[in-house]
Amino acid sequence: MPGRHVQGRAIKPRGGPGHVTLVGAGPGDPGLLTLKAVDALEAADMVVHDRLVSREILSMIRPEAQRFYVGKARSDHSVPQEDINRSLAEWAKAGYRVVRLKGGDPFVFGRGGEELEELANHGVSFEVVPGITAAIGVSSYSGIPLTHRDHAQSVRFITGHLKNGSCDLDWPTLAQPGQTLVFYMGLGTLGVICDQLIAHGAPAERPVALVEQGTTARQQVHVGTLGTMAAYADNIDIAPPTLIIVGDVVSLHEKLHWFDPNGSSSLGWRHGKHPTPEAAVSQQGDLSEKGER
Repeated sequence: MPGRHVQGRAIKPRGGPGHVTLVGAGPGDPGLLTLKAVDALEAADMVVHDRLVSREILSMIRPEAQRFYVGKARSDHSVPQEDINRSLAEWAKAGYRVVRLKGGDPFVFGRGGEELEELANHGVSFEVVPGITAAIGVSSYSGIPLTHRDHAQSVRFITGHLKNGSCDLDWPTLAQPGQTLVFYMGLGTLGVICDQLIAHGAPAERPVALVEQGTTARQQVHVGTLGTMAAYADNIDIAPPTLIIVGDVVSLHEKLHWFDPNGSSSLGWRHGKHPTPEAAVSQQGDLSEKGER
C-alpha cells in the first residue's frame, strides 16, 4: 500500500473488474477542475494524490473513499514511482475504482505515461481526464499570453530538472528569439537556465517572469531579465511551486494582469505544501500580506 493513509476506512471491492482514472487537478484554483474530474472523485473507492493537489479539490472526494498521499518534492519522494505503479495495478485488479490524482495535467511532466504503461502491461482498464497544465493556467492568471503575433510564434514547455538530475538541454535552440519558454521544476536550476541562454546568444535583457503559487491566493509574479533574475531570486524567499516564463511576452504582464490573489478561492501552499484543514482557518489571516510584487 503506497504512501500515507490520509482518509477513509477499508472498503470492500464492488465486484467485477476494477478501473483506474488518471485525473489532472489543474494548477491550484479549484474552479479550473473539469466536470469529468469531479465525477471521478465522487465515484472513487480510492484516491492516490500528489503534493500539488489543493485541499479544496481534495475536499471533493467522497467521504467513504480511502485517500493516500504519495507526494514528491525535489530529492524527496515519499513513495518510489515503481511502488505507485504497482499498487495502482494491484488495487484495480482487486476490483477497486481508483483515481490517480495529479496536479496540472498528468501527461505534461506528470509521469502519467509511465503509470499507464504499467497498467497496460497488467491488462488493467484505465482512462485519462486531462487537466489544465500549469503553463496554461499560471500564464493566464499572470496576464502573460504564451503566444502573440508581435512577440512569440511558438511556445515550448521544458523541464528544468531531467531524470538524471542534470539540466543538459538544447540551449542553442532555446536561445532563439520569437518563442516563449516555460520551465517546469526549474527553480533550483534558475541560475543555470539564465546563464546558458545568455551564453548561447539570448540577450541579457530578455524578459523573465517567476510565478510562484499561480492561480491561488498566494500567487506572486516576479518580473526581471535573464541578466538579473537569478541574483534577484537569491535574495528573496520564493515558495514552490514556481513556474519560469522566458520571452518577450512577459513584457505584457503589467498591461494585461487581471487576477487579484486576495479574491482567490484556493488558499495556496505553505513551503510548497497545501495546509491541513486545521491550518486553513489560521492561514486566511495572513493571506492579505501576500500580493503581487
